[in-house]
Amino acid sequence: MASVEVFEQQRSRMFGIAYRMLGSAAEAEDVVQDAWLRWQGTTEPVDNPRAFLATVVTRLCLNALDSARARRETYIGPWLPEPVDTSADPLLGAERAEALSLAALLLLERLTPAERAAYVLHEAFDYPFRQIAEVLEVSEANARQLGSRARKHLDSERRAEVSPADRERLLGALLAAMRSGDVAALEQTLAEDVLVLSDGGGVVSAARKPVVGRERVALFLTGVATKLATDVEFVPVAVNGGFATLGVRDGRPQSLTTVQFDGDSISSVYIVMNPAKIASLAPLAAR
Repeated sequence: MASVEVFEQQRSRMFGIAYRMLGSAAEAEDVVQDAWLRWQGTTEPVDNPRAFLATVVTRLCLNALDSARARRETYIGPWLPEPVDTSADPLLGAERAEALSLAALLLLERLTPAERAAYVLHEAFDYPFRQIAEVLEVSEANARQLGSRARKHLDSERRAEVSPADRERLLGALLAAMRSGDVAALEQTLAEDVLVLSDGGGVVSAARKPVVGRERVALFLTGVATKLATDVEFVPVAVNGGFATLGVRDGRPQSLTTVQFDGDSISSVYIVMNPAKIASLAPLAAR
């Protein structure tokens, strides 16, 4: 029983690591289950369960990333991470909100698996590079280099910080313009090079290519809003540590839309419509 209790004490942290590494709650749960089987099979006493289980989970994720990336190469249309509900203290084990937003998870996809592991462990969970080196089976200097390369890459892609008040204002203006069909007003909220990614996974109708540019995006979003206006209600929710809008049809989640800001404009819009990815948000739709 003590063994079960020790494992459960670390479950949220393990899930948090695996989710950031894989960008999928379902795959993260599979990794945690595999870690449980490894934990059950351990015959020698474990002096530091926290370190042991973090190592097991990270190495399982490194193995899983190869097959995950192969699947994403054949994915129909743009691939977006699976959103998770962070409104009710879910099992993310986050000591920091780092590498949790959909935008950040997309940036992590550009890193090598080792860089991704070093970044997640250090920046999101504050693991020292000495321990990260042991997890990755490299020297401490190499681990520091992996973390530095990852941080520089992500920092170069980061957008200007936006205050919570400005985020709320911009998101409100975006939704109001979409509902009214006011393309000109919508354009005023968008960056010139704004990007829209829609993830339907080939299961539901969604744009299979990125939509880029202020005018094209404005027309695309107003068209989507007009199409859905009759039977979809849009409600504000908290996912992945930030604000988002859940499209609800007949009490069930139909889409999840979140945006990335850059200064006084919206730089990216992410729309997750793949039913498998938004099914876990059903409790939010029922509120």
